[in-house]
Amino acid sequence: MFPVLELSGSAFERGRQYGLKARDRIARSIETYRRLFACCGLAWGEAQAISARYARAIRELDPSLYQEIEGIAAGSGRESAEILALNCRSEILPPRFPEPADPAWIEAMKRQVDPGECTAIAVEPRRSASGGALLAQNWDWLGEQRGALVILRVRTAHATFLTLTEAGMLAKIGLNGRGLGVCLNILRSRTDGLGAGVPVHLLLRRLLECARVADAAALVLRLRYGASSNILCADRAGAVASFELSPAGAALVPGAEGVLCHTNHFLDPALAKGEAPPAGSLSSQPRLERARALAAARSKLGVEDLQRLLRDGHGGALAICRGPDPGQPWQARVETVASVVMELDRGVMHVAPDLPSRCAYVPVALAAHAAVS
Repeated sequence: MFPVLELSGSAFERGRQYGLKARDRIARSIETYRRLFACCGLAWGEAQAISARYARAIRELDPSLYQEIEGIAAGSGRESAEILALNCRSEILPPRFPEPADPAWIEAMKRQVDPGECTAIAVEPRRSASGGALLAQNWDWLGEQRGALVILRVRTAHATFLTLTEAGMLAKIGLNGRGLGVCLNILRSRTDGLGAGVPVHLLLRRLLECARVADAAALVLRLRYGASSNILCADRAGAVASFELSPAGAALVPGAEGVLCHTNHFLDPALAKGEAPPAGSLSSQPRLERARALAAARSKLGVEDLQRLLRDGHGGALAICRGPDPGQPWQARVETVASVVMELDRGVMHVAPDLPSRCAYVPVALAAHAAVS
């Protein structure tokens, strides 16, 4: 299981605690992205310089976020620019990632590498077996980053939340004590990286202080973004929505028949016009169709149903639950690094710390000492 880190105090102090407790995993994250950016033709110093363009947007969103980044750097013994680069990694990667800037990528592209990642699903209370809103996701990414993942249990002046993320980053998949949860699907558009806006992982961290999907929408739809992504959001009152973001704008995709699924291509017609080719990925549409079909097959969906859906191997390399391809170079070996099912009303995150098809889900409660099953 991934380590669960308890963080509290001022923004800088939370970051310092994080840096101290996750020093080795942060170093692993930095090394992974140093190598990955190099495959895309970017030296680590160049990546840090690009991330500096986003500092102003982060401070304007919430100055405490930047203070937390500085605290992580202090605690881990790294430069603030390195921690900033981790938190801006989606904005730094080129819009047509993976690009063949390196011979290994050229060979991988010949074999039709699928860079798509993540299948997410939100369930309204009316379709939930327990009567409470559910939010779930398979997180597909580089297999070697599994060893850099952490779960943060954070107490701030405004919120308490749990988030599963890469060490050194402030947030990714998570839920808070107010009953709101967030998931992430990376999207790609031709305008990614052309302007400095709010980095998506910093937005996720800020959203974990919201109480309702409506509050999240009020924030999300007024901001500018440096790269494209989708945030699937739900609250315990039953509201669900996907917020598709790109430098060209933002769109809200509502749920249908009590369930909302999303993968790695735009569903909003206007934003889809700017999608970077190939649209989404080889697997994005098949995964979306499969998730919708599996969800529609049951009148009610519970935690175990969603776990079963996320373990689905139909389609082989294009499946919802994605195993590694040992024939690919490391930088193309995308797989399901973790899987999460969240019960928003109970404040419980069920985490599979590997391909969910080969391990059990472990419940982690928002309340540190709560007994959960």
